[in-house]
Amino acid sequence: MNDDLAALAARIDHTNELLQRMLAEVAKTPSTHAIFVDAGYLYAAAGRLVAGTEDRRAFDLDAEGLIDALIDKARTIFADSRLLRVYWYDGARRRIHTAEQQSIAELPDVKVRLGNLNANNQQKGVDSLIRSDLESLARHRAISDAALLGGDEDLVSAVEAAQGYGARVHLWGIEAPEGRNQAEPLLWEVDSQRTLDLEFFKPYVSRRTAAAYEAVTGTRPTREDVRFVGAQIAAKWLSARGREALVELLPGHPYLPGSVDQDLLVEAEGLLQYSLRGQADLRRALRDGFWEHLQALY
Repeated sequence: MNDDLAALAARIDHTNELLQRMLAEVAKTPSTHAIFVDAGYLYAAAGRLVAGTEDRRAFDLDAEGLIDALIDKARTIFADSRLLRVYWYDGARRRIHTAEQQSIAELPDVKVRLGNLNANNQQKGVDSLIRSDLESLARHRAISDAALLGGDEDLVSAVEAAQGYGARVHLWGIEAPEGRNQAEPLLWEVDSQRTLDLEFFKPYVSRRTAAAYEAVTGTRPTREDVRFVGAQIAAKWLSARGREALVELLPGHPYLPGSVDQDLLVEAEGLLQYSLRGQADLRRALRDGFWEHLQALY
């Protein structure tokens, strides 16, 4: 009997020793947090708060400065935790990065994830991307805390999924001039809430001058103007990439690869100071000018 008790006591001591080792390892492992930004909510709420409009064309956003500020804010809140990365969720047609989204994607510790934009410039699929990332990171114990900047009720399932694996989700919101800009069911589900105010966003959001805004939304360029811009961009494209890239491009005429077409559109809008979204005839003229310049040379 005494031998049995001694063996049991030895097993208990061994188990306790293993538990102590495990706890010691856990204590040495730093907590990890990540920041999840719904860019659609950010642009709409911050634009209305600082510039008085949700129209992205009416204001400029210093995304790099704002992301740094969000990282600093998280560092003060999660003082004993390290940052995994910032996840930036936005929409784009055919999920092709715009020039702005590409510049954000190149920032350190930032991951850009794109949903689609429909014909009404509404984001589709962003909420499911947020849920997928939150759930996956929580399930693999990659994060202990998630700071979620968003307001859509559809994010409730993402919060519940992450919490189901033991992660804490902290909702960050943007001060609303009137009422609320976050769904109540979302507020009920999160572990904590925090509102970022006007003073926080002022340095990073600036309203465009009336002249600049009118240039983007005002006088419609002619087809010849757009065709000429297409030729200008073609000359620049050829100079940067060379004849080998052109040889690869020519067999696809009259179609352009998605990435080339998107870059062409973005650069043309910058030169014209006019949005070509939804302007099918002008976009055809732009591509025609691009191709005509290249074909005239070769």
